[in-house]
Amino acid sequence: MPPPRRTPCTPCLPPSLALLATRPWKGRWLLAVALLHTVVAAILFAPQWQLLWQRGVFNAVAGDVHIGNAIWFLLFGAVLALLAWEVTALERSQPAVALRPMGWCLLALVAAGVVLMPVSGFWLVLPPALALLVR
Repeated sequence: MPPPRRTPCTPCLPPSLALLATRPWKGRWLLAVALLHTVVAAILFAPQWQLLWQRGVFNAVAGDVHIGNAIWFLLFGAVLALLAWEVTALERSQPAVALRPMGWCLLALVAAGVVLMPVSGFWLVLPPALALLVR
């Protein structure tokens, strides 16, 4: 197996971590987080989903903060899944430097999420965000 590719961001990493940073796992990790997010949305907001269906889906939120939270929680999982598929495609086809801006954006998202909600799943996005920066 050839040694890991070195980039300006990876010379100080141990070889095993540098190799891990160059492997295409970040998109799959994000997809797993998105799927977990969606499952948690289904379980955590089960009463809100039931109420949503009882009201009829069209305009069912109508000022109900709890149903609105359920909708946003579910939609964030969907958007994260779309982002994960894009990261997967890009990390296989683009040079490392092309994904660095994505790493910074994900890191900003993690920082904002952790500051606003320290006890949350935002921490799960930290490993791929950092890996995209050192790739």
